[in-house]
Amino acid sequence: MASGSTPHFQNSDGVPAIEIGTREFMCIGAKPPFDHPHIFIDMGADKETVCPYCSTLYKYNDRLAATESKPANALWTDEAA
Repeated sequence: MASGSTPHFQNSDGVPAIEIGTREFMCIGAKPPFDHPHIFIDMGADKETVCPYCSTLYKYNDRLAATESKPANALWTDEAA
């Protein structure tokens, strides 16, 4: 469930890379019910990282807000919240 201020991202479309505007986030894999355990990822000073569960490549883009992504539909919000 998405909560607090940590953005959650997913890769249901299977794109090779997702650009995001934050270095601290949660990866959920794909949209529920096909998600993997929601894991916190911290890039530190790096500009990219790979999710150890789904192998999605996340690239930091400082031109995006923390809750923005390219593709835009990679941001996931729990609609029940």
